[in-house]
Amino acid sequence: MDKDHRDDFTFARLSDLKLSVTFRMQLEGIRKPRTFTEVLENPDFKFHGVQSSTLSDLYVICQLIADNKPLTIPFRTSFKAFKNAYIWNEWITFPIRYCDLPLTSQITFTVWDIAGPRSAAPVGGATFRLFGKKWTLRRGKHRLLLWPGMEADGSVDSTTPSKIPGAADEMGRLEKLVKKYERGDLPKSEWLDRITFRKMEEIHAVRTSRFTETQKSENLFLYIDLPRFDFPVIFSEPESLAQTSAILPAPLPPPQQTPTQPVTASFASDNTHLWSIIDPEIARENPVEDKHRRLVRSHRSGPYDRELKPNAKDRDNIGEILNYAPSQSLSPEEKDLIWKFRFHLARDKRGLTKFLKAVTWRDPSEVKQTVEELLPQWTEIDMDDALELLGPGTVDSRVRAFAVKQLMRADDDELFLYLLQLVQALKFENAATDQRSSRSATNAISYDDSGLTDFLVSRGVQNTWLGNRLYWYLMVEVALEDKVISKMYGRVVFKFMNKILEASLFPLYCKSSNGSDRRELLRRQGQLVETLAKRARELRISKDGTGKKKERLQALLADSKNNLSSMAPLPLPLNAQIEITGIIPEKSSVFKSAMYPLLLYFQCSDGSEYPVIFKDGDDMRQDQLVLQMFTLMDRLLRQENLDLKLTPYAVLATGPMQGMVQFVPSKTIAAIVSEFGNVQTFLRANYPDEGSVGTWGIEPGVIDTFIRSCAGYCVVTYLLGVGDRHLDNLLVAPDGHFFHVDFGYILGRDPKPFPPAVKVCKEMVDGMGGTQSTHYMRFKSFCFTAFTILRKSANLILNLVALMVDANIPDINKHRDVHEQIQEKFRLDLTEEEAIKHFELLLNETSYFTVMLDRIHDLTQQYWRT
Repeated sequence: MDKDHRDDFTFARLSDLKLSVTFRMQLEGIRKPRTFTEVLENPDFKFHGVQSSTLSDLYVICQLIADNKPLTIPFRTSFKAFKNAYIWNEWITFPIRYCDLPLTSQITFTVWDIAGPRSAAPVGGATFRLFGKKWTLRRGKHRLLLWPGMEADGSVDSTTPSKIPGAADEMGRLEKLVKKYERGDLPKSEWLDRITFRKMEEIHAVRTSRFTETQKSENLFLYIDLPRFDFPVIFSEPESLAQTSAILPAPLPPPQQTPTQPVTASFASDNTHLWSIIDPEIARENPVEDKHRRLVRSHRSGPYDRELKPNAKDRDNIGEILNYAPSQSLSPEEKDLIWKFRFHLARDKRGLTKFLKAVTWRDPSEVKQTVEELLPQWTEIDMDDALELLGPGTVDSRVRAFAVKQLMRADDDELFLYLLQLVQALKFENAATDQRSSRSATNAISYDDSGLTDFLVSRGVQNTWLGNRLYWYLMVEVALEDKVISKMYGRVVFKFMNKILEASLFPLYCKSSNGSDRRELLRRQGQLVETLAKRARELRISKDGTGKKKERLQALLADSKNNLSSMAPLPLPLNAQIEITGIIPEKSSVFKSAMYPLLLYFQCSDGSEYPVIFKDGDDMRQDQLVLQMFTLMDRLLRQENLDLKLTPYAVLATGPMQGMVQFVPSKTIAAIVSEFGNVQTFLRANYPDEGSVGTWGIEPGVIDTFIRSCAGYCVVTYLLGVGDRHLDNLLVAPDGHFFHVDFGYILGRDPKPFPPAVKVCKEMVDGMGGTQSTHYMRFKSFCFTAFTILRKSANLILNLVALMVDANIPDINKHRDVHEQIQEKFRLDLTEEEAIKHFELLLNETSYFTVMLDRIHDLTQQYWRT
């Protein structure tokens, strides 16, 4: 089917095409030999294949290229002795699938001939683009013009295009019509077809003597035959506006620029009769539906709606809608129901986010009533809903300002838990402001500043500890490669630093120290991090052994010129509540791993020590997010009087590829098994209690801590889908605290096949006394209670993770449905009792394949250690 008709007919997406790139070819045209004079002037010409009386042994070298970079290695046709014509009757297959091709993909063809002993000369070259002007994959036969004596140029602006733009070519036009006819794009009529082809044969001999006609041309042409598909294959289709949130009143572009996202289809699908259909008018407003909406939401009924109350049936339906997950969209009927009882819902704190989804943001009258009348009188909402309103789906600044107002009720400790996401929300704030000029002024939407920046800066200025973490979150964004985002965050940092200085002039409005002194502390923190990163990088790239690296590190730290062993009191970037005065050289070390992280023991002002792992070359932002979510879940559990001893260690990304981690003295379960035999022996060696009953000679408090922390981490790692869990990233501290490290795989990703949903290894169970012990029963009870409590805060967790979609974190980006990944873990579709039973089944599952992989991993690690 011709690409020009893709808006009217059935098509398929390139992402559904799993076949490899395949084609075959033949050469047509006259190759004129060198003249006798030319041969006399250059005797080497007599060795060229074109001088032969028979057809020379030509070969073709082709390669797939995109954006000036090769996608495959060059492919050379096999040897063939030609008799009458240059026809390579073989299918050439590149080791790449169609669905993996970029839009700029092109194939370079260079025809080579013998030019003497062990030498070859280019006959001509051509560059063929695999996609047409309308993003349609080319198929069928194509004629490529060879540029004589030139190798094919695979650059974006190729000097050897397969067609010359604007060149009048009657033969090419006729062949294109024949190609459409063969594909079935032109209607067939037997009597008219016979007359037409007879006339075409008389004029250009397209069907029967194409080679003879080609001989009349001085050009050489390479004919390639690509696979034929029953339907046009489109490279990609932008997302449909119909799938965007009702809170996001994006402008309606022309339909040909924003086609709908087609229904998922696959060439490999079991049902080959299902194909994607594109409706070019899907993004346009349906006049029938719009008329129905205006009748249902008639503004004449406004006074009546104020006193309207739902009956029992409507109340049940509304209650069900209010329990929807944040990502669930509303049907037109549900939107009309919410709008109908909007005044009644203004007293329900759960109703605002659902009501905003029901608003028709292109209707100025609805927008005006929403933001000027209903929003001011709406009751206070919870923090999870406020965070949802600060996401990318909310554009109107007055709605965002309402959410910021709700955040003002949070104390510093609570705000610290959301600070990472609020810094990311500034991206959506800036986007809403910058798009002001591209929006229609008639939709009554406001794109003014909502005040989120001022709020964060103000709270950061008032609280030194909070401001320190805000500063580092901002600096990481400033260091990113995206210059637009970096510049935006740079302005926030500039404003923050100026406000710190201004605050020192008005001490009544700031609890922190002198502004200039505080700015100097932040500057020194940056200098410390920069110095450590430089030294860590030097050690990492050096070819010295681990022992030699350790000696060099201690020498660097002890050198007074570096000002690291002794310094003026400075808040630690990782935790501003810790004041450090230097690094202890003799206790510092280097870990034996790929990036050779540094173990640094900081000397604190109170005489204590604070061990920190400094990493350079690793992206710590994903670990930082996971530990932040663990901290949040720990707070949620403690609010319900459930202490599961979740004491996550601190993590701070100080740059896109560097960061600090609090070091907790502990041992991996793999090391414990190797050294002590089991977890109980390890705990008994550190906290023995011969008089204890039922705790195997271990202090009861230590066993209790182990059981609680095992339960806590089992639940939280399950909810976040933490993967790659083996015995080397499961750790136990001497006091019984169990915890996880290394969060390179989250949201269900795992490098090993068939991973268990809940990680409970045999060594953990043995540490509790086995599956029949009372301690294991307590462990399961803690798991069920924790899972039930966290399910109640599912919306908060979902919204916090969703705010990170544009943070460029490996496992959380806009190409993954974050809500779906985590919402599936909570099983909000089940009752509380059903959810507990579901979690119990997961807890009881044992993957023997995973046990085997853990054993293989353990043996591998033991080999490398020795």
